[in-house]
Formats: sequence, structure tokens, C-alpha cells
Amino acid sequence: MTAKPNVVLIFTDQQRADTFGYAGDPVAITPNADRLAAEGVVFPRCCASAPVCMTTRASLISGKPVHQHGVWSMADPELRHGPSHVRNVRDAGYHTAVVGKTHMRHGQVHTRDHIGELHEWGYIDAQEITGPVESMTTDSPYTDHLAAKGLLDVHREYLRTYVRGERERVQQPWETPPCLLPTEDHLDMYIARTAAEWVRSYEREEPFYLQVCFGGPHNPWDSPAEYRRRYDADSMPLSITQQQRGPVAPLVEMMLAGAAAQLDGMSVAQNQVMKTYYYGKVTLIDDGIGLVIEALEANGHLDNTWIIYSADHGEMLGDHGLIAKKVFYEGAVKVPLVVRPPGGADGWVSAGLTDHLDIGATVVDAAGADALEASPGRSLVPLVNAGSGDANAQRHQAAVLSEFAGRDPYSMVLTDRYKMTVNTRTREPLDLYDMAEDPRELHNRVDDPALAGVREAISEEHLSTLLADVNLAKLP
Repeated sequence: MTAKPNVVLIFTDQQRADTFGYAGDPVAITPNADRLAAEGVVFPRCCASAPVCMTTRASLISGKPVHQHGVWSMADPELRHGPSHVRNVRDAGYHTAVVGKTHMRHGQVHTRDHIGELHEWGYIDAQEITGPVESMTTDSPYTDHLAAKGLLDVHREYLRTYVRGERERVQQPWETPPCLLPTEDHLDMYIARTAAEWVRSYEREEPFYLQVCFGGPHNPWDSPAEYRRRYDADSMPLSITQQQRGPVAPLVEMMLAGAAAQLDGMSVAQNQVMKTYYYGKVTLIDDGIGLVIEALEANGHLDNTWIIYSADHGEMLGDHGLIAKKVFYEGAVKVPLVVRPPGGADGWVSAGLTDHLDIGATVVDAAGADALEASPGRSLVPLVNAGSGDANAQRHQAAVLSEFAGRDPYSMVLTDRYKMTVNTRTREPLDLYDMAEDPRELHNRVDDPALAGVREAISEEHLSTLLADVNLAKLP
């Protein structure tokens, strides 16, 4: 066992913050995530830096908000020449590694062709595996594994059928067939097994920082049939379908138009079946997380390892007539965050506002590495170590920011009580929700005269600071 603690970041793709037993979900089967929560601190108010994959991941690794790094949609490999929390941890004497999806580049032939770029980010060991849809055209250690077992054509034909069905609108989300591969060969289980084997074989003197980056539960919701059978569709809670009041913001209007062909006419039964497919994938990943935890225990590392569990963004899953992400509703913008310190702790919950910049800051702090220069992220290590009885246990950031580009760049500010979205260029308010009185976001009160003071206060007290240094040259 090394003197300095190891750090493991478990990072999923498109996972809602509420799909866990520890979060109060009445049906979610997530015993391993629940164990981490019982032995750590849960931050249920963690906000994605962006409700989209590549953008958030750029913020996580660089410590910069979106309006500074400029990755509003597609990854920019040139960012590797800037700050990287992985590089800082490596330079603090850690052996750094990643198994799974980094999403630092779009359009590859084989992930090994760009391994040099991952080394520049700071990863010493890099077993990069793409997300599920990308594996249809991009090779990786995972597709090499499938090819060796004679399963690659089966996998890719499944994906071709799925993509064709989506494009032609002939396959609805509740009609997605189960994975045709053996469960052990599903992409997410392969990532988990590979990461667990990496941990079990680790014999170096220096501590390690390992990222385990799952490709799911991102669509397609190709959960194996055995995992779907673990859920009863009739018991599945329904998506949010109540009629909303108030103006419809441009971003929401755009996403509703895109979701209409997929979800219009969806029945109650179809909604519930669709959700069992997603939850099946959540449970598959949870079993994979169990393999990683078992490996840490087997090697005697668990008592000397920080474990951080989060995701890049959420999934609307039918809420408000929407699917996927790219909006600022809770389903898309809220992400899970559990921090388990070495040896564990008495599990507790902090209501403090957090984001991905804080996660990067927490990793470097846990490793004793240099903080990312000029990053607004604040480490959660002091809060976790202080315990639930500390005076600041329920506070962290005064406000957090999420950003995305639709027809225009948009910024969302979340305070302790309110959520407000603005046009980043003009600062015109577009959405305003009272999250205390309206947690399901059913009444957009952006035009309500009674909240004029709230709009002004958020603009002056938070937006002016959070967006003070917008990189105008990188605005889309």
C-alpha cells in the first residue's frame, strides 16, 4: 500500500442523478453505488458544466468553464496544450490511467492512433474505448476484443440497425432490442472487467489515479435481456408529463421539435417499458462498479483510495416531452456525485451546490497535486473530511453555471433556490424556476413581475461574476 492515497474516478455517460437507491428511487437496483453513498458523502445538487458530453469533459479535465475553453459542442484536441488536472496529478508522483471513454476527440480510425494526445493530457496508461455508437466506426481495444471472439459483426450490425431506425424514425426508444452479445462482452461490462484487471495487476510503488469511464447508460439502451427482466415495467414511475406554464425558451423549443418524432404519442405503458431499458443499463453498470470495488478490496487498496462517482450529464428520459440532453432541466443537467474517502465514512448528504470544476479540484486536492491555475473549482476534500457536523457541511458554491449552444450560446445559473437561463451574448433571461416551490420545473416565471427582483439579483450577484471573462472569440 502506498503512503499517499490512490484516487479512482468512476464516470458514466448520460446518467441521471436520481436513478439510484440512495437517491430515493423506488425501483433502481444499484447496490454498489448505494454502498459508496453509505460510506461517503452524497452531493445531490451537482450541476453539469454543460448538458452535453464533450463540453463537460473539457471542463472537467481543464478546470475551465465552457465560455473560457470554447468547446461548445465538438472536442478540441488542441486543448491538451493547456491546463489538465490529470497532468497535475501525474506530476505529483501518481501513475495515471484511464479505461473507457474520454471523448477528447471526434472521428478516429483506432483509438491507439491518438494515444500520444492522451499522454499529453497526462495519462500514462490509456486504454481508450469509445461510446457505443462511436464503436460502430471507430476501433479500440473493445472492438479488437470482439473481433477476436468473432462478435464484432454482430455488434456493429446491431448498431447499424439502431442508427438507421433512429434516422428513419421507424424504431422508437421503447422498441430498442436487447444487446445481442453475451453480457460479459457488453461494452460497459468490458470496461469494468478491464479496469478491475488493471487494479488487480497494479504493483507499482507510486500511488495511482484511475479513471473508469463507462460508455453507458447513454443510448442505445441496449441493456441485456437478463437485466431488463430485473425490472417490472408496471412498477416504473412515469416521466414528468404535466402541462407546463409560462414561456417556452428557444432552446427548449428547439429540443422539443427534435424529440417530437420519437416521443409523440408515447403511451403510459411504452413510457414505462422504455425506462426499464435505461434502468437495466444502469444496473449493468452498477454490477461493473462492483467488480472495480472488489478489485480494490482484493489488493488492499480500498482503505487508501478516494472514490469519486459522477457522470458527464443526465438524460431527460421522457420528462417534459424530451429525450437525451442539451437542455437545462434537472433530468439533463443534474448529475450524480458521491465522494468516498479512504477507509470510508459514516454516509451523509450535503446540499451544497457543486459542479464538474469542483470534481477536478477535488481530484488534485486528494492527490496533493497543484491546483489548476485560475480555475473557479473548489475542492470538496475539506468538506468531506470535516464531516456532517461541521458548520459548513451544507454549503459549498454560492451558485453554479452550466452552458450550452443551441441557436445561440446559453448559460444557466443555479442558486440555492432559483434556476435562471440567459442568452450568453445578450444576458436576456429566458427561464426562471423557483426550485423550492416548483422542483419539477412546471412553471417558467421569467416574465413574472413578482420575481423581477430575483432576476436582477441573479444577474448582478452571480452572472456578472460567473460570466465576467467570457472568451468572445470562442462564442459559437
